[in-house]
Amino acid sequence: MGAQIRYSVVIPVYNEEAVVHETYRRLKTVMNGMGETYELLFVNDGSRDRTAEILMEYSQIDDTVKLLDFSRNFGHQIAITAGMDYAAGDAVIVIDADLQDPPELIPDMIAKWREGFDVVYAKRTKRRGESWFKKLTARMFYRLLRLSTDIAIPLDTGDFRLLDRRVCDEMKRIPESNRFVRGLVSWIGFRQTSVEYERDERHAGQTHYPLKKMLKLSLDGITSFSYKPLKLAGYLGFLLSVSGFMYMLYVFYAKLFTDAAIPGWTSITIIQLIFNGFILIILGIVGEYIGRIYDETKGRPLYIIRKSSGIDIKQHRLPKAAGSGYE
Repeated sequence: MGAQIRYSVVIPVYNEEAVVHETYRRLKTVMNGMGETYELLFVNDGSRDRTAEILMEYSQIDDTVKLLDFSRNFGHQIAITAGMDYAAGDAVIVIDADLQDPPELIPDMIAKWREGFDVVYAKRTKRRGESWFKKLTARMFYRLLRLSTDIAIPLDTGDFRLLDRRVCDEMKRIPESNRFVRGLVSWIGFRQTSVEYERDERHAGQTHYPLKKMLKLSLDGITSFSYKPLKLAGYLGFLLSVSGFMYMLYVFYAKLFTDAAIPGWTSITIIQLIFNGFILIILGIVGEYIGRIYDETKGRPLYIIRKSSGIDIKQHRLPKAAGSGYE
């Protein structure tokens, strides 16, 4: 495709062999209907099935399909970052391959972009096919994140969104290792708006975001945009110290001025367990931040590309901290 690419669709994939054919078909149908140049940029995040082979075959018969194949699994947020790093379009659309986010919503997002908005994010009004636990924890996370940060991160939104070229270029300047992409996009600013939709069930296969990964994403979101947990730890420490001092005064009073029995080993043990538990919690919060500082100081590339198709990687000169191993 010699002409300037108008739209780049970034699709992170991980073990999506069962759904990638349908994803490709629906994206092609939608983007062909736009009547402008586009590319489908798949980022294979270390899949262990035939996902990479299938996408490589598509890239060889369809010049709109491009592939970045990671050397291992680096994570969903890093795969999105790599796609944005190498996307060439005037507008960049990020969408998952599982078809829970419908490609048919892309024209509505593009319409908002043409109105002058720089970021158009998809806001869920309903989540089909998900357990009550997943819905409850997701709802709690977004509201906790809003309370914890000073950045207005939209509620009930994922990574399905459209970014203007300017926003994408600014994202390249952010070299954070523990990335929370939707939070970074909100932090950058520019004119942002939403389109609403009902999220579908997975078309096929199993979710690749179990509880462990959801917890990590939640920690990335909170620790990347707020130090309030550290302040909360300080407040708890202060309250515990005051409580301990008040209890000490009570013990002295009971000893000197009353005949009340002084609590023995049981009360002392309970107090020690409570205080030690809070201390360990506080140390854990501090350790989480220190660990992330350590990650950032290593200066390692965010990802390493094993091979690619349709993209000359060496022509892309990315910032070293956000590099691909080809700097």
